[in-house]
Amino acid sequence: MKTQIMQWVDDQKDEIVQSVAALVHYPSVSPHEGGTGGVKKAQYIAQLVEKLGLPQAEWHNAPDEKAPEGYRPNLIVRLPGATSKRLWIISHMDVVPEGDLALWHTDPFTAVVKDGRVYGRGSNDNGQELIASLYAASLLTKRGIQPKYEVCLCFVADEEVGSVYGIQHLIQEGIFQKGDCIVVPDGGNDKGDFIEVAEKSILWLEFSVEGEQVHASCPDLGLNACRIANVFAVELDRALHGAFPDKDSLFNPSVSTFEPTRRNSNVGNVNTIPGKETFCFDCRILPSVNVDAVLNVVSQVKNQVERAEGGSISFSILQRTDSTLPTPSDAPVVRLLESSLREVYGFEPVIGGVGGGTCAAFFRKEGIPAVVWAHEADVAHMPNEYCEIEHLLNETKVFALMMVGME
Repeated sequence: MKTQIMQWVDDQKDEIVQSVAALVHYPSVSPHEGGTGGVKKAQYIAQLVEKLGLPQAEWHNAPDEKAPEGYRPNLIVRLPGATSKRLWIISHMDVVPEGDLALWHTDPFTAVVKDGRVYGRGSNDNGQELIASLYAASLLTKRGIQPKYEVCLCFVADEEVGSVYGIQHLIQEGIFQKGDCIVVPDGGNDKGDFIEVAEKSILWLEFSVEGEQVHASCPDLGLNACRIANVFAVELDRALHGAFPDKDSLFNPSVSTFEPTRRNSNVGNVNTIPGKETFCFDCRILPSVNVDAVLNVVSQVKNQVERAEGGSISFSILQRTDSTLPTPSDAPVVRLLESSLREVYGFEPVIGGVGGGTCAAFFRKEGIPAVVWAHEADVAHMPNEYCEIEHLLNETKVFALMMVGME
């Protein structure tokens, strides 16, 4: 059956490609980023669901006063399976703004199909996976093949701006269950061999160092905030890496990282000693490390440097996202995806973690195993975004094999 399924997908190539192209024509930028939301795109998808012979889409609307219609749509399409176990494939309908139009070679919201690609905003992120999941389910329905699991295709709003009106809304509605298998096809690589099962915690800190500004010719009359900041940054870097040397082979790099990043402008001329310095650290912390323990070390170093150098140091948390427990590498959803990837690509998938956050974390927090996988070019959010047609077809095959339970 697997050979037939893959041939059936290839036979539908033109129709699948045109459906991705059609999706591009519906700008679905968040109203919180100046867009109109995704109602028109959701209506198109609901019509496509009906055209493909799938069960009618359920609408789960999240109230949003900034949206022209007063809500943000989320769609669910359910395909009964031979067992009660549920396989969810969750893609998002919203897209990021087009950015500087001068950098685009074509209209961002008018799809162009050429050279084996579909160009347009949202073609890669996340239209490719949305259409692949729909056609995988349609393929089985049209040929009378019952999936092994209940297949639940979910098309959500708001992924690009926090998922409050999308995944988080559906979780609050109680849509998902502990035993569900969750696939979030919204991150991957150009080979398609990486299955993400874990994330590091994210901690962004902004430090403000107060000294006393004076003329550079008489430094003894002031307190150089730049020097204090330099000492503090170096001492903090050493202390954090020394306190948290843990390694986890799921990740690359395998350690927690604590990186000084942005530094704000202090004074506008060379001959002034700055009285204030502001800079940031970006911390990506292994799941085994407690974020509060990191903050305790930050406070200790702050106090030590203040005593040694003078001045005052304060800090604020710009972002904190604590990681959840990883999805076990032998979880059913991982095994199912691994098996399907072997069938389609013939390689051994790589299971690992990432340094940034993904929507899978919302499910892991609820104790539901979730994986992130996609076969996509690294062009999301860029001008001239595109999806590779070969990747699109391969994803359709992988999803279809998962649905029939190719373990």
